Amino acid sequence: MKKRGVLIVGGGLAGQRAAETLRRRGYEGALRICGAEPFAPYDRPPLSKRVLAGEVGEETLAYRPRDWYRENEVELALGERATALDPRGHTVRCESGARYRYDRLLIATGGAARRLPFLTHRNVHVLRDLADARALRAALAPGVRLAIVGAGFIGQEVAATARGLGAEVTLIEALPAPLAPILGEEIGGWFADLHREEGVDVRLGAALAEARGGAAVEELVLADGERIGCDVVVVGIGTVAATAWLAEHGFAAGIPIDAGGRSPLPDVFAAGDSALSLDPASGRHHRTEHWEAAAWQGAAAARTMLGEDPGTPPPPAFWSDQFGLRVQCVGDPRGADATQLDGDPAGRDFEVLFTRGGVPVAGLAVGRPAAIRTLRRQIQDGARAVEREELAV
Repeated sequence: MKKRGVLIVGGGLAGQRAAETLRRRGYEGALRICGAEPFAPYDRPPLSKRVLAGEVGEETLAYRPRDWYRENEVELALGERATALDPRGHTVRCESGARYRYDRLLIATGGAARRLPFLTHRNVHVLRDLADARALRAALAPGVRLAIVGAGFIGQEVAATARGLGAEVTLIEALPAPLAPILGEEIGGWFADLHREEGVDVRLGAALAEARGGAAVEELVLADGERIGCDVVVVGIGTVAATAWLAEHGFAAGIPIDAGGRSPLPDVFAAGDSALSLDPASGRHHRTEHWEAAAWQGAAAARTMLGEDPGTPPPPAFWSDQFGLRVQCVGDPRGADATQLDGDPAGRDFEVLFTRGGVPVAGLAVGRPAAIRTLRRQIQDGARAVEREELAV
C-alpha cells in the first residue's frame, strides 16, 4: 500500500499542470502521478501533425525532463492503469494489483477514442496516444490508400499529414459538412474545400454500411453501395471519457465537477477530458475536449486543494495545423445565430466572429495568428456585458 498525499491518476496535461501548480504554490507533501502509459507526461497535439509526419522526434513531446520529477519530488508510477476507486478507504487499485492511498485525488485519465464495432481489423487505426502514432506512422507511405472515417479536426489533421507523406487519402464524413454542429455548414464547407484543393477525396453525407476483407479491411462500403478501396483505415469520430473504471460510482461517461474541480465524492477532483465541467449558461455539465481547458482545469483543481480561489475559467479554445495553415478558435460557436466574416476564405486568410443576440460568443481565425487575441477580448467583453445585464435585472 502506497503512502498518502496527493495522487494524480492520469499522465496527461491536466495532471502535469496540477503537479506543477501544487509544487509552485508551496505544497510539500507526497505527490505522485499514476499513468497507464509507460511514458512520462507528454504533449499530444503534435501526434497527428509533426510527429506523424516524422518532422520531430518523440523526445520533443515530454512536458518536463525526467530530472524535473526528481528535483520536485514527484513520484512517477508509469504503466499503472487504474481499475477501481474506493472513496471510503481513500485508495485506487491498479491493473497490476498495486494500491495507492491518497488524501486528495485528482482523476485526469483523459479520453479514449470512439470505435466502430465492425472496424476491428489489423489495419484499422485510431490516434489518441504515442503508441497509436507509432503504429499509424509505420503504415503510411507514398501511394498507400488511406481511408479516414470522420472529418473532425483529428481526421483532417491526419489527412493533411498523410497527403504530405504521399498517401492517397479519402475523407469520409456522415454530416453534410465537416464540423457542421460546431462551426455551421458554411464554415465547415470551407474545410472540405481546403482538403479537396490539396488532393483529398472528400465524401460528405456518406454513411458507412460495412467493411469488407479478411484480417485487414480491403474496402469500405457506403450506404449508397459505393465501395472505397483502402490499405489503411483511420477512425476519427471523437472520444469518450476514459472513466469506464468508475462506472460503479456513476461516472462511466465522465465526472461532473464544479469550477474548482471538485467531484461529488469527498476529496476527489477531476480535470481534462475525463471531467464534465458546469456550463453556467445552460446549467448542464459537459466535456471540454481541448488542450487549454485541460491545462486550466488541472491548475484550478490544484489551487482548490490548497484552499485557494481557482479563478475564472477562460473561454474554451483550440487550434489545428493543416497544410501549413494555422486554424484557431476561441469561445463556443454552438448556438450562434449570426456571423461576421472578415478576409478572404478563398485566399486562406480570414476570421469569423460568431454572435448570439448580437453578443460575440466565439471567433475563428484562419491564417491570422494575431487575430485570435482580438477575438478573445471581444468574447470576454461580451460575456461581461451579459453578466452586468443579468445582475441589473
